[in-house]
Amino acid sequence: MNIELLLKTKTRQVEKIRGMKNKYSYIGIAFIVLIFGIYVVRNLDDRISNDILIDDNRLNKKNVPVSKTSDLFVYNKVPFFEFTNQDGLIINNKNFEGKVYVVEFFFSTCPSICPIMKKKMLTIQEEFLGNSELGIASISITPDIDTPKVLKEYADFNGITHKNWHLLTGKEKEVVFNLSNKGFKLYSGIDEGSNHGGFEHSGLFALVDKNGNIRSRKDDQGNPILYYRAIEENGFPDQIKELKEDIKLLLDES
Repeated sequence: MNIELLLKTKTRQVEKIRGMKNKYSYIGIAFIVLIFGIYVVRNLDDRISNDILIDDNRLNKKNVPVSKTSDLFVYNKVPFFEFTNQDGLIINNKNFEGKVYVVEFFFSTCPSICPIMKKKMLTIQEEFLGNSELGIASISITPDIDTPKVLKEYADFNGITHKNWHLLTGKEKEVVFNLSNKGFKLYSGIDEGSNHGGFEHSGLFALVDKNGNIRSRKDDQGNPILYYRAIEENGFPDQIKELKEDIKLLLDES
C-alpha cells in the first residue's frame, strides 16, 4: 500500500470516527433536553396539582416604586363571573366596567386570615369612600353558608358602606373554586383538617384596572408580583400601602 493510499484510508477512518462522535454528541444533547423537559413538566404539573399557583419567592421580593401606569404589569383579563351581592342584586363583570377594583376570596365564618384581610380592606374603603370609580369584590368560597342575608348582616356588622363594595355569593362552591384557582390563579379549596374552618384561601388581593385587566407592580428583579399581600407573611410586611398607591395611579388613567 503506497503512502497516498494509506493517508486517504486514515482520513476516511478519522472522518468516520468524527461522524460517530458527532452523532453521539447530538444524541447526548437530545437526551439532556428530554430529561430537562420531563423535569419542568413534572414540576409544573406538581405545582398545579397541589394548587401552588403563585411563587412565594416572587411575592416576597422587594417592590420597586412606580410613578406611572405603564410601570404596572398587565396580566390576563378577569374571566366572566356572575353572583348575588348582599342586597340580593345580580352582579357581574359589567358592574365593574370603567372602575378600578380589588378582588379577594373569603368566607364570613373564617376564623384565621379573613378578619385580618377585612381590616385591611376597610382601610381601602376609608381611603376611597367617596370615589365612585373604585370597587371591591369580596367573593365567598362558602356560598351554601354565605347567603345574601348572611352577607348583609356581615356587611352591617363590619361597617361595609362603600356602594361599590359587593359581597358576592353563588349557588355552587365549585364555580367559585374554578374562578379563584383558574381565573385568578389565587388558591382556594377545602381542607377539613385545617384550622381555617374547613376551607383555605389565599391571603392576597388582586388589582383590576378599568378595562378588566389584572395589574400589579414589579419587584426589584423586574418580575411582576401579580398580587398584593393582605397579611404579613414569612417575615414580609403586607403590601396595602403599595396597593393604595397603584389604585390611585389606575384611577387617574384615562
